[in-house]
Amino acid sequence: MDRPLRLITASPVDRLARTVEALLVVASQPLSVDALAEACNDDAERIETALRLLAERYAEGRSGIVLEHVAGGWAFRASREAAEACGRLFERPVERGLSAAALETMAIVAYLGPVSRPEIARIRGVAADSVVAGLVERGLIAEAGREEGIGGAIRYKATPLFERVFGLDSLSALPRLDDLGESTEQIRERLESVAERRPA
Repeated sequence: MDRPLRLITASPVDRLARTVEALLVVASQPLSVDALAEACNDDAERIETALRLLAERYAEGRSGIVLEHVAGGWAFRASREAAEACGRLFERPVERGLSAAALETMAIVAYLGPVSRPEIARIRGVAADSVVAGLVERGLIAEAGREEGIGGAIRYKATPLFERVFGLDSLSALPRLDDLGESTEQIRERLESVAERRPA
């Protein structure tokens, strides 16, 4: 005679890990430990334990998806071995058609932001309106207030999506300008002087 199936009771941490897993799947952006704790109505320490459990379960080489800490929070991404197949399935619109001008502009905003369009144009030596508009549309940069004074220009900063696309935990993970032996202000001045000498 067949024995009846017995239900296996999951530990409280397993149950919490499943809830965290569900939240990460439905989230449109990386979630911080605090945001997860609030959604789960649980404490941060237990959330971190659940995240460690999920990170083991979804480690590179063990699963098609990987749990990673990025853009100040936690998110799932495709494993490296599945990336090529994912790329064939669909193009990521954020990466499609990024020109050298867009990459230059993103670097300026990431390193020197918040920065205005006129500042970007001065540094690059060419108008930046359409490039900035394209990066805003893709969600890689966003408005970050205005310059002081009447009619102050809009200033822009890099977004969490920028950090996520480039696999950065935060902007502080960018290569440091200090390593070049110059301050941000000195680099800004040097870039502007190069732009002034660039032919129109």
